[in-house]
Amino acid sequence: MRNVCVVGVRTSWRTVADGEFFCPDCGGDRNYLRRTGRRRLLVLGIPVLARGDAGPVLECSACRGHFGLDALDHPTTVRLSTMLRDAVHTVTLALLAAGGTASRTVRDAAVTAVRKAGSADCTEDQLLTLLAALAADTGRMTGTYEAATGGHCGHQGLDPCGTALAIELHEALEPLAPHLAPAGRESLLLQGARIALADGPCTPAERKVLSTVGVALALDPEDVDRLLAAAARSSRYRR
Repeated sequence: MRNVCVVGVRTSWRTVADGEFFCPDCGGDRNYLRRTGRRRLLVLGIPVLARGDAGPVLECSACRGHFGLDALDHPTTVRLSTMLRDAVHTVTLALLAAGGTASRTVRDAAVTAVRKAGSADCTEDQLLTLLAALAADTGRMTGTYEAATGGHCGHQGLDPCGTALAIELHEALEPLAPHLAPAGRESLLLQGARIALADGPCTPAERKVLSTVGVALALDPEDVDRLLAAAARSSRYRR
């Protein structure tokens, strides 16, 4: 004899929005439907009583799994790559501002770091032009900048991690930090350290920038000191 469900609950779903998210079950970027529902009590398959609202939920278009709206807090892979690229770019500019642009090795290290982060077409002229523009924008960064055509900012250029520059770093790094493993956050700091060490030991201004980077990445001060000391030991420049 066939089993018959006498009493049950059915949810009728309605789509209210859609978009793209990082699906926790699929482990990758997927499209989603944002859905709300109404629960109804069934008796012999016939709806008889409303049982309240369901959702809202995100329904993955691939695996059909349902997730809370907090799944949108995790950036998509594409968005995470963009955040990482912007973070490296900001750290690089901050170190150029603090350490100067007179050294060819520093400029080469800066361009290499930005290219590896995803801006494959980055050039030295682009970085120096942007640095000059930032120096002129007193609403965001303060200080003076001697144009790259013959001059350099030395250690008297953009305010070396003053309030405005610290804000820039925090805005770029703090949203990224929760989505990086500890090794990833440490790697980002070490990338900056390699730029600072390209022409010799870190200056106080460069060290201040790197300390700010560590704070924005939620690294303990002791870990920052350890990482910078290890980077200095591995550098071909020694005190």
